[in-house]
Amino acid sequence: MSLSDLTPEEEQLREWLLRTADRDGYATVEVAGDADGAPYAFTVGVWRGHGAPEGVVVGLPVEMARPLLDLYVRRTAEGERFYPGLVYFDFFEGTPVVVERVHKGHYPEFFGSAFLLYPRGDFPALQLIVATPDGHWPWSADAPDGFDLWQPVLTYTGSPETWRPGIDGP
Repeated sequence: MSLSDLTPEEEQLREWLLRTADRDGYATVEVAGDADGAPYAFTVGVWRGHGAPEGVVVGLPVEMARPLLDLYVRRTAEGERFYPGLVYFDFFEGTPVVVERVHKGHYPEFFGSAFLLYPRGDFPALQLIVATPDGHWPWSADAPDGFDLWQPVLTYTGSPETWRPGIDGP
């Protein structure tokens, strides 16, 4: 995408992203779910402002996705780094969260407007994956029906890739 080829709407969105990222350190973009997929939300500007990966959350309602991303950004702004395969219990009390690196093949679908700040797609991204309150992951055999479709894992394989569930990861 060339910045000179932007439509007026894209230019307006780019200006909002830049203004918000400069003011707040990042912007959050929320996308409603529909018949083709779950809702999701992602950050734009974390890489630019804090040198940390952009974050994406898939399948959570807005009232959970935004606070999760807000806390992720606040913690990265304070210097904390998140590592794929480690379980974090301090985002939502008692509900485990892991991160996984997002494969660049998913960027156009899940980070579309981020290309307005990063035209070449040259930013890292992490998916924050949330287990059910009773600890089932989307890839778990005992996860609720359809959970893996509602919260897909955005790696190349669609499964955790930086650890093996039950062996050296959750």
